[in-house]
Amino acid sequence: MKVGNRVVIDLLIKNGQVVTAAHKGYPVRGKQMKQLKVIDEGWVACTGNTIVAVGTRETLEGQLEITEKTQVVDATGQVVTPGLVDPHTHLIFGGSREDEFYLRAQGADYMDIMEAGGGIASSVRSTRKASLDELVALGRQRLDWMLKMGVTTVECKSGYGLDLDTELKQLEAVRILQREQPVELVSTFLGAHAWPDEFKDDQEGYVDFLINTVLPRIKDEDLAEYVDVFTEKGVFSVDQSRRIFQKAKELGFKLRIHADEMNTLGGAELAAELGTSSADHLLMISNDGIEALSKSDVIPVLLPGTAFTLRKPYAPARKMLDAGLPLALATDFNPGSCPTASLGLVMSIACLYMAMTPEEVFHAVTINAAYSLGRSDRLGSIEVGKQADLAIFDVDNFKKIPYFFGVNLVTTVVKAGQVI
Repeated sequence: MKVGNRVVIDLLIKNGQVVTAAHKGYPVRGKQMKQLKVIDEGWVACTGNTIVAVGTRETLEGQLEITEKTQVVDATGQVVTPGLVDPHTHLIFGGSREDEFYLRAQGADYMDIMEAGGGIASSVRSTRKASLDELVALGRQRLDWMLKMGVTTVECKSGYGLDLDTELKQLEAVRILQREQPVELVSTFLGAHAWPDEFKDDQEGYVDFLINTVLPRIKDEDLAEYVDVFTEKGVFSVDQSRRIFQKAKELGFKLRIHADEMNTLGGAELAAELGTSSADHLLMISNDGIEALSKSDVIPVLLPGTAFTLRKPYAPARKMLDAGLPLALATDFNPGSCPTASLGLVMSIACLYMAMTPEEVFHAVTINAAYSLGRSDRLGSIEVGKQADLAIFDVDNFKKIPYFFGVNLVTTVVKAGQVI
């Protein structure tokens, strides 16, 4: 709506340091990730759920019609960023595994815990027992944590059922939560997360079960956008993963992959071969894997919180950036190997232990994360025409956000033009 030549606005955020991607060709790669667009004393104007103007008072004041109904947020001395995007979580699960956290602190290895019946198998037992209502309530609580920390879009995986009914229950919980709370959710089927007890002596039988029974059912019920596979030694081989992915692709799913986390298995190369949307973890990626990804459109999603928790080597972020890759970051929030919902903490770890700069980190949790989820056309940056998803931090420059680690600095969150 206009009054004369002026645009009537519903929301104005003014006088903050506005920080967003400088490049409009997505994703943002390699050296480009060091180049953020920063507008000091910036204004962001929104009408409905859409950003309609970005600039300063001097450039915008004559273009905007501010009425008595316009909500004005004064961000003086604060930083305004796009709403953060978390592109890899295991949000929906029953129970918790705090005992394993302390076992690892005393030296127990992740794979040893898993082989002893803990790990994913423990969460499978708890999630199978949990009701749909219980899973929805737990998911709502966790999303509330994330929203308060400026996260407005979250990818959610299943994978703690490993049977038809529980996998469907997890994905249905995501669908219910999408309707009931403001964070935008992206649903991923991860039935290929581990071997269920029912198929421990028949791995190929489980792969067949996923391909012939579970994937078609999920497609029929429109419960997931993506399919993911844990491609790892002792779990799903490259050949088994390829079979599952080929069926998923045939059914019209988009693909993500847990790749080269504990061992150099060729998961990154498989991601490049199949054109997955993302390749995640990559702690043990090879030089050949980096080269393969550099020739593809796959987004490497790095999860330094997991390396931190497991006390493993970190993914070689600098080597990937030097190869021109477009990195994203995510929490990997899950009950075992990374029980944190704090994307802010992940940003700090990425700076401290993967030598990423603040500029690179902000691209990784905004535009590149959105691109990995197929949503960079409307999310992940502060641009005219994009959805008004914003976070305001109580510091006066963006470099202080990873610097003050362990502190939630978010004062205000805007989702689709609404102050939450």
